[in-house]
Amino acid sequence: MSGESAVGADRETPAHAPAQTPARAGARWLGAVGLSVVIPGRVPEPALTALRDQLDAQCGTDPGAWELILVTDAVTDDAVTDDPVTGDAVTDDAVTDDARIRLIHLGDDEHPTTGKGAALRAGVLASAGDRVLLTDAALSTPLGELARLEESLAQGEDDAAPAVVLGRSRNRLVRTLGIPGIPGFRADTCAFALFDGDRARAAFGASTLDGPAVDAEVLRWIRRQGWYVAEVELPAAPGRTPHAPAGAPRPDRRRALGELFRLNAGGLAVALAFLALSFYVFQGLWRDLDGAYLADALQDQNQWEWFVGVTTDNITHLRNPLFTFSQGMPDGVNLMANATMLGLNVPLIPVTLLFGETVTFALVLTLGMAASAWTWYWLIRRRFVRSRWAAAAGGALAAFAPPMVSHANGHPNFVVLFMIPLIIDRALRLCEGRNVTRDGVLLGLFATYQIFIGEEPLLIAALGMLVFCLAYLVVDRRRALAAARPLGSGLAVALAVCLPLVIVPLYWQFSGPQSYHSVLHGDNAGNSPRALIEYASRSLFGDPETAGKLSLNTTEQNAFYGWPLLAFGVAVCVWLWRSKPVRALALTAFVALLLSLGPWVPVPRTEIVLPGPWRLMIKLPLFESVIEGRVAMVCAPVLGILLALALDRILRLRTRELRTLGLLGAAAALIPVLPLPLTVRDRAPVPAFISSGDWKGYVKDGEALVPVPLPDPGQADALHWQVKADFGFRLAGGYFNGPWGPDRIGIYGATPRHLSNLLRDVRYGAQPPEADAGWRLQARQDLEYWKAGAVVLPFQDRDTELRDLLTGLLGREPEQVRDVWVWRVGPGEP
Repeated sequence: MSGESAVGADRETPAHAPAQTPARAGARWLGAVGLSVVIPGRVPEPALTALRDQLDAQCGTDPGAWELILVTDAVTDDAVTDDPVTGDAVTDDAVTDDARIRLIHLGDDEHPTTGKGAALRAGVLASAGDRVLLTDAALSTPLGELARLEESLAQGEDDAAPAVVLGRSRNRLVRTLGIPGIPGFRADTCAFALFDGDRARAAFGASTLDGPAVDAEVLRWIRRQGWYVAEVELPAAPGRTPHAPAGAPRPDRRRALGELFRLNAGGLAVALAFLALSFYVFQGLWRDLDGAYLADALQDQNQWEWFVGVTTDNITHLRNPLFTFSQGMPDGVNLMANATMLGLNVPLIPVTLLFGETVTFALVLTLGMAASAWTWYWLIRRRFVRSRWAAAAGGALAAFAPPMVSHANGHPNFVVLFMIPLIIDRALRLCEGRNVTRDGVLLGLFATYQIFIGEEPLLIAALGMLVFCLAYLVVDRRRALAAARPLGSGLAVALAVCLPLVIVPLYWQFSGPQSYHSVLHGDNAGNSPRALIEYASRSLFGDPETAGKLSLNTTEQNAFYGWPLLAFGVAVCVWLWRSKPVRALALTAFVALLLSLGPWVPVPRTEIVLPGPWRLMIKLPLFESVIEGRVAMVCAPVLGILLALALDRILRLRTRELRTLGLLGAAAALIPVLPLPLTVRDRAPVPAFISSGDWKGYVKDGEALVPVPLPDPGQADALHWQVKADFGFRLAGGYFNGPWGPDRIGIYGATPRHLSNLLRDVRYGAQPPEADAGWRLQARQDLEYWKAGAVVLPFQDRDTELRDLLTGLLGREPEQVRDVWVWRVGPGEP
């Protein structure tokens, strides 16, 4: 971004600036000035003389070579300050004999104004220099270091040149609460910093803080204009200890902390708004954590709570967190090849142990969605817009768009995306080429963590970033090629950092026990063209019946942005088409939508089927397991950025009628897709046979419990039984991703057996076959394969037919224990 619009009235005193009373002065130079030195406070007379000599030596003695501006707090014109070391007096007369030196008093006795912020603002706005140097009254950094800052400030051309060069500071308070990642000024003294003059006056003119945190405010403002901030490591002056002038106020760290919180209050308000919106979406779940189940989650909530539980069980028992035999007996489950989200479930083990798996599930969804909105907001405000609230609207759309709300029903890995904006920002920093090694290392660490949160979202995001890079190559070839070299070098560094950290888990995922090579999703995994303009089930204008017909299932409504929002996005692109980033974003969204249609695209209301561009990618490694409809999720942050850009421009329109019209247009696009709270249903109760612990008398260590019917992707309540039993028994069957057949094709659930298919068919209406010798032999072989210890039939629909069938197959009557029928079938049983 360019900040030229902010440099119009840079020499005007803003309305909030304190009153200034100039000291007596002789005739002063009214023309251009090379360097303005601004010091908040008076400098002892011997030091002032030495400073003047140094400025003469370094800048020259011409009237316009330099000026020195000393700004003091509310004092009378004849105030006297003593040098704390020599005791030498400093009076106004000491500075008025040189027209190049000015003394500015802030306020007066009746209206005092104190604070470093007020002093710096007054001094900078009164300056006339092409460059502005800020230093402290103790002169703790030798003026000889100015040459190093000037050299850095002169580097680059146009927007690539630094707006300010800082002597490195180590104040953690400012770095943590003020401008994280940008070492700034010390919170209690002026640091040594050299500014471009016009940009300094623009930045300090926009500041509002009067106290010690003004440094953080100014540097944050500068960065938001897209201006470059450079740093130079400066040595401490040998044999010198900085002294504050006598009578100067002691560093007010409490005030600094208060101002920093005030500076961040807007961001905190946005974070709280996102958190409130997230709780609104998941309110049904939070109202009854023990008994509520997300109605549209299918079996995914059972599965993901099981992932939480098995991770906790493995870690607390010092077992391999990448594998388990808890379900899928006797083969087990490759957890790294499933969406176990170790990056969150491992740190949240204490929460799981204290409050249970459902609380962890709800926390991950709620906090993850809010955190994702906040990091999108942070990226949009950092890179695209000035308005906090425009960025907040964009971040909200990126994280709470219809596809995200759909996945919130049971896919935390597609909801918790807070690392993706950080990865994008770090990649953009690599393109700038300022610190390739550091940014590459951080990108590698960020990518590593995202792999342990969600690999498929990272792959889709990487695809979106690749398309954006290619699009930018089309719209701005020169800049794209200039960024290619540092980006390539940084990616090499990132790979060198990431690969050693993930090589063992990824080897286990792709070559370890129960690994697979691709996942079958069926022929309707792509988006229907109609799905791009219709509304999702949980959108304000949504129709569940229509959305259901156009989607894979309720958790896979991956488009459904609605025609008003898409039309608004197109209108914004047309309006801002001169912006090269907007053109690249538009091309990225268009390509993502095309890819999301899948390998074959049916033309609505016809029998025509066209080949889709996804055909070019369907056989590529990794992409062969991606549900192609999910690629449309790339459009959520793109639309969020376009919305923020539009609102930022709309809010700055001069005509009230145009502002109103623009805001109404944005509202018309957003209102239809506002998210509704996710619906919940009553959770199926855990059989008392399980919750009471009676199962322990029937299933021995190493044996599997065989529920009837066996758990699979269509019905996986037995996974919740296992969670409630603290993983005390193993399960036959299950709901997970695993291999099938000699080609190890990925399927959902365990490899089916004859008995599991039979029990499932009878449960849902099929006529039970006669329990002849062949079926009895098959049942015995399947039970032995599963290493079964007990077959458990809960009371349910068609339990009479199931009980009679099993009695015939097993050759004996079951035992009723509480609310289940049990057949003990382990070794030694007839």
